[in-house]
Amino acid sequence: MNPTPSRRNLIAGGLAASLLGVVAPRAAASPATAATPPGAPSRGVAFTHATVIDVERGRRLPDTTVVVRGDRIAQVGPSTQVPIPPGVRAVDLRGAFLIPGLVDAHVHSSFATIDPALYVANGVTTVREMSGREELHDWRDQADAGELLGPRWVIASRIIDGAPTLWDPNLLPVVEVATAAEGRAAVRDAVAEGADAVKVYSRLAPDVYRAIVDEARRRGIAVVGHTPDELDVAEASDLGQASIEHTFTVSVATSRDERELRRRIAAIRLDRGDYNGWFNALHPIDVQAMRTYDRDRAARLFDRFARNGTHQVPTLVMHDALNHARTLDLTDPRRRYLPQPMLDFLDGLLQTLYLNGRAPEQDADWAAKSEHQLALVGAMHAAGVPLLAGTDYGTCGLFPGFSLHDELRLLVRAGLSTAAALRAATVEPARFLGNRRGGRIAAGAPADLVVLAADPLADIANTQRIDGLVTRGRYLDAAERQAVLDRVADEAAAMSPDTVVAAGCACHGPVDPPSV
Repeated sequence: MNPTPSRRNLIAGGLAASLLGVVAPRAAASPATAATPPGAPSRGVAFTHATVIDVERGRRLPDTTVVVRGDRIAQVGPSTQVPIPPGVRAVDLRGAFLIPGLVDAHVHSSFATIDPALYVANGVTTVREMSGREELHDWRDQADAGELLGPRWVIASRIIDGAPTLWDPNLLPVVEVATAAEGRAAVRDAVAEGADAVKVYSRLAPDVYRAIVDEARRRGIAVVGHTPDELDVAEASDLGQASIEHTFTVSVATSRDERELRRRIAAIRLDRGDYNGWFNALHPIDVQAMRTYDRDRAARLFDRFARNGTHQVPTLVMHDALNHARTLDLTDPRRRYLPQPMLDFLDGLLQTLYLNGRAPEQDADWAAKSEHQLALVGAMHAAGVPLLAGTDYGTCGLFPGFSLHDELRLLVRAGLSTAAALRAATVEPARFLGNRRGGRIAAGAPADLVVLAADPLADIANTQRIDGLVTRGRYLDAAERQAVLDRVADEAAAMSPDTVVAAGCACHGPVDPPSV
């Protein structure tokens, strides 16, 4: 098993100057209907005659007015009962639907002038970064100050992995820890660096993981991420891991052959940086787990998750892309929003990282894994396990903002209702991230909204029919949103290979053409 060139890395300082390259555009000069006299300063926005989607109850509230003041929702009620305050701009939304701004609970952003704007243009007004870097904190500050069009950010620590790590610590912000003392020190460092959570990874030794969780509890910071390969995922839940990303360890824990599979996992030996070796070594184990799925074992495990409040972030869209890596669509029109050198690099990684060592005759088993992952998520939902919509953007075949809508469709395919899928991208992550008022359309909630041309409760695909949006109280109509998309496409097309190489890929490290 040879180490791969795949790794995450810091965004180079050369892009820092471009942080202001995509700034929030002004509101349109001519709203559909205006209560504000020409030349008078706007004191907010009132969206009238909309059908508001109550995501918590899965119901429609027709002919509703939503008044936004500053970055908060000031009032919500029937349009016949809510007057438009003086000086407030009015936007008539007859025939349109309003949902809360969406949350992508698992991303790895790369480019300041591309990713943040694409999140917002796709109605994703909050993201959780799952591999912390100093630059991300800078972006958050810029967005909070209104200088960068971007979402609200929650930023986890650098990846904390075992020794040897699956990644190269010299090229990626990963912390490699071999002892309990090193694990505790990594937690203290994460707190000092301002991380919002501690991100743990797959190759941590169980005793080191337990020390990390204990230290995090002492420091009052949540633990999120992968669960270690050699640890029972039920123990991770009992110990209080707040969110489990992907379905890697869940599949093994729901197999009647779990003990045998754990012995096989314990026997895996990898060199530092050998993600490809890990990916391939787990595949036959996943296939056996899939074929020996035990509904009773799964029910007991998922009941445990529900009792413990363990959130699952299945990232179905990531699994689906990698499970179908050989047939991934390399003509996807959304590729125009990413720099070509980055696309070339990611296309190369399909071969070097995800298809290297995978025989074509294995493709049917890989595809079957997608169906099994859907079934796992459906069973977790039925058991009351809280689900968070996340994409793992930064992986091959995914696109910032756009891919969250693909994740919502997959959640519905897994058995969630359209309302439940919306909750997984709105109110559930808002609560998880500590914002009790977020993820809903109600007085006092953050003014993050998406205007849709069609009903998302009738068809979850309608979340893509975006006619406008509100981020931090700033309204972008359809024309302004399209201008943002066009500007990002121009920015991506103009990026030189040197700039892209310097910036790197947040999910796979430096873009080094000779290594692909």
